[in-house]
Amino acid sequence: MSENTAAEMQTAVVIGGSGGFGRGIVRALAAKPMRVLAIAREAAPLEAIAKETGAEYITADATDEVTAARILQQRQPDLVVLAAGASPVLRPLQLHTWETFALNWEVDTKAAFVWLRNALLVPMKPGSHIVIISSGAAIHGSELSGGYAGSKRTQWFMTRYASLEAERNKLGLRIQCLLPMLSPNGLGLEAIEAYSRRAGLSQEEFSKRFGPPLTPAIIGQAIVDMHDNPGSWNQLAYTIGGNGLAPIS
Repeated sequence: MSENTAAEMQTAVVIGGSGGFGRGIVRALAAKPMRVLAIAREAAPLEAIAKETGAEYITADATDEVTAARILQQRQPDLVVLAAGASPVLRPLQLHTWETFALNWEVDTKAAFVWLRNALLVPMKPGSHIVIISSGAAIHGSELSGGYAGSKRTQWFMTRYASLEAERNKLGLRIQCLLPMLSPNGLGLEAIEAYSRRAGLSQEEFSKRFGPPLTPAIIGQAIVDMHDNPGSWNQLAYTIGGNGLAPIS
């Protein structure tokens, strides 16, 4: 790679880049190529994806304010993808404690708040792009997942709030939300097992409700397409499944 080509390469930060959909996003962005920084709490899976793709990595908590501010200031990324999230505790409402019910508020929602807040405060450079990975549960609900659906809906709301603030302050930021449909990849397998059992269906029968399964490769390519073709993908929010992206009206 020439020095000029290296200088022209964009930088991407993937929070939650060590596994599942995040891992697929790191692979797709590193193949562009881009400078990719993967962030997660556990070092071993980060080391594995870094070795595979050439990405850099940092072990950190997605909800840490200092980490978010420092990375945005020092790296000045062109793209930030928040794919981090906690696996929800799967049980009916009456069997939750407040702590298990609120888990995804304390992780998923807080992480989105921290990164969006700092993107606006730093601020990120004009033309930068932020994608928050929410969930199809933000549309349909998720009765066995405590506060999960509500936390994911709030991520979607915060994407809109941040986009409005970026526009009002003329920051030139593009901020979008992606809502993956339930699939056996990522965090979905345990949920499919629980919901299919509750519905009295086999996992295969239950999964057919959601169409072709979403894979890490599909969501990774979708992030690339959204970033590279802003004119074609200019809506605030999209659902994504095995058939690709669909705008939410």
